[in-house]
Amino acid sequence: MRFLLGLFLMALSVQAEIVGEVRMTVDAGDLPAAEHLVSNYMHAHGTTPEVIFANSWIARGYLERGKLDGADKSAMETRAWALALVTHRKLDAEPVLPLALSAAIEVHAQVLERRNQRSEAITFLRAELARWGATSMRARIQKNLNLLTLEGRPAPPISITEWTGDTKPEPLLALRGHPVLLFFWAHWCPDCKADSVVIQALNARYGPRGLKIIGPTMRYGYVGGGEDATPAKENAWIRETFDKYYARIGAMPAPISEETMRAYGVSTTPTIVLVDKHGVVWLYHPGAMSYQELASEVEKLLG
Repeated sequence: MRFLLGLFLMALSVQAEIVGEVRMTVDAGDLPAAEHLVSNYMHAHGTTPEVIFANSWIARGYLERGKLDGADKSAMETRAWALALVTHRKLDAEPVLPLALSAAIEVHAQVLERRNQRSEAITFLRAELARWGATSMRARIQKNLNLLTLEGRPAPPISITEWTGDTKPEPLLALRGHPVLLFFWAHWCPDCKADSVVIQALNARYGPRGLKIIGPTMRYGYVGGGEDATPAKENAWIRETFDKYYARIGAMPAPISEETMRAYGVSTTPTIVLVDKHGVVWLYHPGAMSYQELASEVEKLLG
């Protein structure tokens, strides 16, 4: 029994190591060597979720270096292998399989867009969203669709039935006539906490000129240290985090809604969205932004 347990633990260790080895090789810029690692692993251990996830990093590595053929080849391999696995197991039952498949979808869409096939990319993402909208991949697919379609369109509504902090949110419709900055954050996100200083400075400078700031967030099912939590316990943790890092921004309403986060494709935190005074999305940006970058865009909105 101990021998079998030892073999099982060794197999788990090998599966975990392949992802780290491939990522380090990709970061070093040796993508053919990373492909060789994946090929050798699959020959020895088969097509596991971990090696599929590792292959998705190769696709991202090629894309970052502008090598679109290699990126698309690796993305389509990753997607095909993942789809083969989910014919006999649930996608979200595997911790890394949704990450691998959503990365492959993202890379393929970005390759299409860079090849000036924007409409094909949009069609592809809409089909994938329809297929996987009930899974954990929804937000990431929506993010990529939003990157191609959201700017210049009316901002999706924000649920205001639940919130943290002392300021009750208003619907976006009630804020027409004002530019609005949506700062999507998560209680576990260090980049959000760091970027709160930028949002605070923006509010101090542009709040008196009419800029409105809203900070939507959501529950993730856990609190500090990854401890599982009930909604009530997590709400208390969200409030504690808000008071510590975000209350200094000023009167920033902070609605709590998973549906709002999904509608805006918030798989990356922070995500920053600027909405003009007519309720139309001016800027959609997954990730942190500097004060200079955001101030420049706000100045344009304020005229």
